Amino acid sequence: MPIHHLEAIQKLAERMGRPVRLMEVCGTHTMTAFRSGLRSLLPKNVALLSGPGCPVCVTPDDFVDRAIAIARRPDAMITTFGDLLRVPGTESSLERERARGADIRVVYSALDALALAAKHPDRKVVFLGVGFETTAPTVAWSIRKAAKDGVGNFLVLSAHRTMPPAMAALLRGGEVAIDGFMCPGHVSAIIGTRPYAFICRDYSLPCVVAGFEADDMLAAIEMLLKQLAEGRAQVENQYTRGVSADGNVEAQAILAEVFESCDAEWRGLGMIPLSGLGIRDAYREHDSQAVLAPKACARPAKRPACLCGDVLRGAKLPTACTLFRTACTPETPVGACMVSSEGACAAYYRYGRMGGR
Repeated sequence: MPIHHLEAIQKLAERMGRPVRLMEVCGTHTMTAFRSGLRSLLPKNVALLSGPGCPVCVTPDDFVDRAIAIARRPDAMITTFGDLLRVPGTESSLERERARGADIRVVYSALDALALAAKHPDRKVVFLGVGFETTAPTVAWSIRKAAKDGVGNFLVLSAHRTMPPAMAALLRGGEVAIDGFMCPGHVSAIIGTRPYAFICRDYSLPCVVAGFEADDMLAAIEMLLKQLAEGRAQVENQYTRGVSADGNVEAQAILAEVFESCDAEWRGLGMIPLSGLGIRDAYREHDSQAVLAPKACARPAKRPACLCGDVLRGAKLPTACTLFRTACTPETPVGACMVSSEGACAAYYRYGRMGGR
């Protein structure tokens, strides 16, 4: 790691003379910070908080329940990214349902699912659309292609979420003191830097879009501390090699064509207005919720000791959970934050002993 960033951060932290809490809202940032030991190199008064940056983690039980309901249909084939398999629903998980005989297949993209639908016209092939603005454009493109090619048995159960509304919800809640945001590079490559301007304008907090190497994160932390020391609140872009102010205009266009904003439930954050991406009526025949009407379990899951929701809000550290490293491990996850490779609990479990804090 470049020593000059560390030296600058140390000087700025001393200049601030108070605790500073910076939140990263990207699971890749969380993993990089732990894997590289970056957290242990920061001054004691500078803390990194992990926010709701793991798409699998913020996906609520309701979505998993509906996916399981579809999987139990004899005419259905579920296609999904692998890290969603072990996320617990109210009564079961996709992994358990597959062990019981459900046709559930791991794919690498929505296009793989579309290919399976074309190959199996007698099956309703449902892709589980989980992710932020990063992955949503490829799902939108697949839906549009299915409509164009007449692959009517290709369906999507959408749990796509958008990041800026979640950041706004965190700030409105006021539960966690946040001094600045390290904004997600992958999401920002699609939406650009402009959507974060409201955070600076309405909450007087600095934002810096960061790349995913430890050097990128250190540079972003330096930029955030400099803004705080100078009393500024602006959107700055450290990740200029991958992100522009306008983002990917073509990706935004296909998102707008296929999806529309809708209210959405987030694990740990509750219902956030206009934070989800629902499939438009023009593509309704590929919306599995509209076509198959799967239902979630009527009663909520009983996991009172699990602090996954608090961890996603940055209100608690994984180590504060009594289940952490005992009942809840990557092999036996109780909460979604321990399942995904981008989850904060999984990061603490794997790398916390390397000096993460």
